[in-house]
Amino acid sequence: MQRIEFPLEGEYVELNQLLKLAGLCDSGGAGKQIVASGAVTVDGDVELRKTCKIRAGQLVRVADVEIHVVAR
Repeated sequence: MQRIEFPLEGEYVELNQLLKLAGLCDSGGAGKQIVASGAVTVDGDVELRKTCKIRAGQLVRVADVEIHVVAR
């Protein structure tokens, strides 16, 4: 499993933007499609809200990639 540590700037990042910024897709629109497909979990639960606010300390998983969101 690939592990990405994402340093959060600010209070939160929207889930679709996180997928883009982490390099898992090319655009926020593509990130929305990935979320809508049910392929994304946040802290172990499937997340279907495309603009869900992701904060430091949360774990996002897509396929075999884990994104650990950490405070900057």
